[in-house]
Amino acid sequence: MPHNEWSPEAGAKSIKEIVRLAIQYDKLIDVHCDETDDVQARFLEILNAEVMKQGYGNATTASHTCSFGSADDAYAFRMMGLFRQSGLNFVSCPTENLYLQGRQDSYPKRRGLTRVKEFVDNAINVAFGQDSIVDLWYPAGSGNLMNILDNGLHATQLMREEDFPRNFDLITYNGAKLMHLDEVYGLSEGKPANFIVLDAPNVFEAQRRRVDCLASIRNGEYLFRKEKPKYTTALDIDRQTKQYL
Repeated sequence: MPHNEWSPEAGAKSIKEIVRLAIQYDKLIDVHCDETDDVQARFLEILNAEVMKQGYGNATTASHTCSFGSADDAYAFRMMGLFRQSGLNFVSCPTENLYLQGRQDSYPKRRGLTRVKEFVDNAINVAFGQDSIVDLWYPAGSGNLMNILDNGLHATQLMREEDFPRNFDLITYNGAKLMHLDEVYGLSEGKPANFIVLDAPNVFEAQRRRVDCLASIRNGEYLFRKEKPKYTTALDIDRQTKQYL
């Protein structure tokens, strides 16, 4: 969490030490990076430069990066090119970032999220997540990624025609990619049978209707399953007997 250090120098030093240790022990990197509204925060730039020098970008994830959503376009445009070169991954936490950021703003009030839409448009790997469940930082967390997706695509305005078919990647394949789970994740033959079943005929309807999960399968076995909901209305009443049909 380099932006929480006492000085920029200390923050930069911590990033360099994190990268050194990760390379030494062959570990993935995930940094809570620039989770702040400070437009002058530059630890994302330092992290990207350090992993680009070491060729370690695709094993590195910058989480939150809220201040990058407040940076001016000239700076952001330059950094986008560097992110593509390094292969750096990103995670945005829509509910937490919306809840925690912008607290010092009066109006207009910032949304607090990083530039998710621009990452998607520039083929920079970005995923949605939730890092707080009923805790100090986000008391309303439930771990329901359908809720995360719903909040995220509204806050980042990912509702263009081309967005709906790929929005689910934000809570599925993109996260698996940054965690280097490509070989075991997905619906291809031979991979572990881990998946959920949503109450929708296609991905558009799943997003539009904020559908429920009907079943969860782990290693080919049901963790749970439930019936599709049934509804009755006044239109279902027999007007002669006053009984529901």
